[in-house]
Amino acid sequence: MNTPLLAAIALLSVAASTAAFAAPPAAAPPTADRELGREVLKELIEINTNHDHGSTEAANAIARRLKSAGFVDGDVTVIAPQGHPSKVNVIVRYRGAARGTPVLFLGHLDVVDAKREDWSVDPFKLTEQDGWFYGRGTIDMKDGDAALVDALIRLRREGFVPAHDLIAAFTADEEAGGDANGPAFLLKEHRELIDAGLVINLDGGGGAFKGGKRVLYEIGTSEKTYVTYTIETTSPGGHGSLPGPDNAIYRLASGLGRLEAYKFPVMLTATTRASFKSYAALEPGPDSADMLAVAQAIPDLAAADRLSHNDYYNAQLRTTCVATLISGGHAENALPQRAKATIQCRMMPGDNAEQVQAKLVAALNDARIAIRMDAVPIVSPESPLTAQLLAKVTGVVHSMWPGVPVVPNMATGFSDDRQTRNAGMPSYDASGIWIEMDENRAHGRDERVGQVPFDESVEYTYRLVKAMGAAN
Repeated sequence: MNTPLLAAIALLSVAASTAAFAAPPAAAPPTADRELGREVLKELIEINTNHDHGSTEAANAIARRLKSAGFVDGDVTVIAPQGHPSKVNVIVRYRGAARGTPVLFLGHLDVVDAKREDWSVDPFKLTEQDGWFYGRGTIDMKDGDAALVDALIRLRREGFVPAHDLIAAFTADEEAGGDANGPAFLLKEHRELIDAGLVINLDGGGGAFKGGKRVLYEIGTSEKTYVTYTIETTSPGGHGSLPGPDNAIYRLASGLGRLEAYKFPVMLTATTRASFKSYAALEPGPDSADMLAVAQAIPDLAAADRLSHNDYYNAQLRTTCVATLISGGHAENALPQRAKATIQCRMMPGDNAEQVQAKLVAALNDARIAIRMDAVPIVSPESPLTAQLLAKVTGVVHSMWPGVPVVPNMATGFSDDRQTRNAGMPSYDASGIWIEMDENRAHGRDERVGQVPFDESVEYTYRLVKAMGAAN
């Protein structure tokens, strides 16, 4: 483990040892910025940016606001891939005093689709109710976009001059698998617009409440990436009245049963080791000793096995594969000739599709079950958490929420970080939003964000952008 990361983990230990107490309320933004943040959030929520509608209207709305705030045309770029006019991205460059390496702030404009009949409110109207803002994108991630827009406008209004350029990219097509993914397009064809030495993504990380109490703040350094396989088996078929031993559905089901019982090898990273050490100190209990044991250079496999009964810990310990779709047969009165299933795997940083496929073949343990990889995955290497970066983020977090432990995190989902990390740009998730640990409404019905946490995120994002614009 390198020296900067050792120093970062030492700092984490200090932060994590601070009691998570009922801290005083976080600083609120000035009234004008509180109102502006909410106004931008409302505007963005009420523009449907699902895959079919695209991001163009939202991107143009942001560009208009930035230009009205004093950003010159040459520093606000509105651009879409050729042949995809509905997938517009807007990039703003906040000019610094010197030519130092820029910092890029990243946020996507698109959202997962939402159907009115599934929601208790209109998903594409911002609804205020009982201290919450409801609407598609309130968590993923138009809240972060709105906070970033306000931060840029506020800093411009205050006359702030960063030590080096700051770039903010509001991009298209993160959610749908992306036939016109914004960061991928920009890196391939217009890298000069977003080229940076460091990326802060507001689409991850952030604070966690437990029963209304602030427990921890996570900074994302890495993420799992997915790779999908199709497994298939065939049999001769025939009349349903004459069943025999060769049945494609039964063979597939047997293989899936073996896969269900299989656990991939334990695979820790620098981030997950630091996470388990921090979790052990945060809430001492029956699992604490096991967390410390798996965080060692040679993890204790018995401790890992005990922790694996918790779905979240299991996902932090290894690559996982799960059956998500299944089909078979062609008629109710005929023996099946074919059965197949979709297996989606979430790979640890450092794992690869070839290794995963080999382990799947071994787990299925049947040469008659064919397996194919559906698409080559975009892997996402771990970004090193340096003491310098951690100190900056921790300073901002503690200026808002004193004493809250700051913990490194590997996301079990994926984001546009995989694009920038593969381009050699270390990328970190550092949202200002706090949500309950058990709240899981992003991508789901009645997505919502607390009104006070949203207002706090507006102030936090302003402080974070300003801190990242300061000289190193």
